Amino acid sequence: MVRTPVSNPAPLTLAHGGGTVRVLQLTDTHLCHTPGGTLLGVDTDRSLQAVIDLARAERPAVDLLLATGDLSDQGAPAAYVRLQGYFDQVTPHHFWLPGNHDDFAAMTDAADHPRRQPREVRVGRWQIILLDSQVKGEVGGELGREELSLLQRCLGDAARDGCYSLVCLHHQPVTIGCEWLDQQMVADADAFFEVLQQFPGVRAVLWGHVHQQADSRRGNIRLLASPSTCVQFAPGSEDFKADPAPPGYRWLDLHEDGSLDTGVSRVRDVTFDVDLDSGGYL
Repeated sequence: MVRTPVSNPAPLTLAHGGGTVRVLQLTDTHLCHTPGGTLLGVDTDRSLQAVIDLARAERPAVDLLLATGDLSDQGAPAAYVRLQGYFDQVTPHHFWLPGNHDDFAAMTDAADHPRRQPREVRVGRWQIILLDSQVKGEVGGELGREELSLLQRCLGDAARDGCYSLVCLHHQPVTIGCEWLDQQMVADADAFFEVLQQFPGVRAVLWGHVHQQADSRRGNIRLLASPSTCVQFAPGSEDFKADPAPPGYRWLDLHEDGSLDTGVSRVRDVTFDVDLDSGGYL
């Protein structure tokens, strides 16, 4: 397994006046090399802008934005440069992690800030961990020993400091009921949850990849998947199947007492023509 280097620098700490931490998740943007590029017939720049317009209208005060992978459709450097302009419309505090379609080096080179891809963000009473589940050259995900060790260290630090934790990655760590997607879930998910269960401060796990929303629990941990900002995948499908559902985003309100509220909102007033007969998109 070839992985990007793992590092564990000091957490990136955001100033916060107290109270609820307001988070926005945008995922699976799949921007192409040039504006106007499409995925299954959907102009991914246009759909991303529609989602951002909706988010800005509904959630005007956001502390940070989490971009949970597949940000470029094929790792195009120009897509990452363009992406920054989109995310800056929401907040300057946007943080990225790679998905299976991304090029980690291109993401790093294009970033306009040296901490666009932090491993840990601290804000208010909360710790947000961004894990790398990308396996280069593979569609499915895996964390591996070093990422799991980093997770253990970060959660240990949060427990020491009295913080609650939100853990983010690209690939799903649980099955979601789509046979073709469930073959791509995190290969070492059991080891992942073995780490999480040691730390009662972990409140939620958040991911992308599946292009659909889900909300369940494993013990006291909330398990959250979110729609893509472009094409959606049909829930409960055995083989690849696109869904006509509109693009959207997830919001999360992280409260000082460790509780959280979250929901998904979708574009309602813009039409997108999705190629529903396609047998895949890779």
